[in-house]
Amino acid sequence: MNLDIFTLFPEAFDWFREQRPVRKAIENGASFNTRDYREWTPLKGGRVDDSPYGGGAGMVLRVDVVDAALNGVYGDGDRPRTVVLTPAGRNLDESLVTELAAEPTLALLSGRYEGFDHRVHEHLADDEVSIGEYVLAGGELPAMVVADTIMRRLPGALGDAESAVEESFSDALDGLPEYPHYTRPPEYRGWKIPEVLISGDHGKVREWRQEQSISRGEAREGR
Repeated sequence: MNLDIFTLFPEAFDWFREQRPVRKAIENGASFNTRDYREWTPLKGGRVDDSPYGGGAGMVLRVDVVDAALNGVYGDGDRPRTVVLTPAGRNLDESLVTELAAEPTLALLSGRYEGFDHRVHEHLADDEVSIGEYVLAGGELPAMVVADTIMRRLPGALGDAESAVEESFSDALDGLPEYPHYTRPPEYRGWKIPEVLISGDHGKVREWRQEQSISRGEAREGR
């Protein structure tokens, strides 16, 4: 997997790149690159935005700037799957993560200010992806969320490959939330763990976990 993040703030990803799953994925062959729009902007003084037609507050990232950045990285040939990060996009879920993680190369476009000239969405991107129905100052945090969900699936990212099998919304749990986890001490301030977990009966433990996942799923749907 080759992951390219297009952003105005590449330094925002320094911390993220050093997180263990990301670092281990990179050590095992993945690549994680930040691409600064300003490096390829055709405008003087490193400008990347302009005021919106029709008036209104804020500035808009220009389509020619984004196009120049994509051309600067990929040339005039075929581009990889290119995703705009926007609250108006398709909700990020496990099925979408699986889809994106299967791409050999993925480009994530992080916006700022009032977002992108809509021609970026219409003509330069293949997808619009959202991490939730709320607005952030920019696309850097959503890009990290998308990158984290993808990179932790890559070979070597997790210490135990089984850690990524039975997770919330995974196929192994039929798309349900994961069951609760407990560890030592078995009792703390009068709060006891479920007896079934220390019963030694693995069949009953599996049944309990399945029941908990179903219960959590029902509670989530009714929220």
